[in-house]
Amino acid sequence: MSTDEPSVPIVCDECETETRVPLDDLADALDKHNAQKHDGEAVAEVDPAIKDRLADLVAEDLGLFDEEAAEEG
Repeated sequence: MSTDEPSVPIVCDECETETRVPLDDLADALDKHNAQKHDGEAVAEVDPAIKDRLADLVAEDLGLFDEEAAEEG
């Protein structure tokens, strides 16, 4: 994996594992782990803290927080 390529942490509480995969391989890595270890059930996931932070950044970028503030005011 190139040091310039962003990697994403994947956690699996059931297996008690954590790994990092290149962003381009994220969906395949999750699908493969869950298929092989959990009969396809979506147990392994992107680290929840990362998902929350990304959701906040996307909402901020789209101006969604500005719309909420305008509706409240």
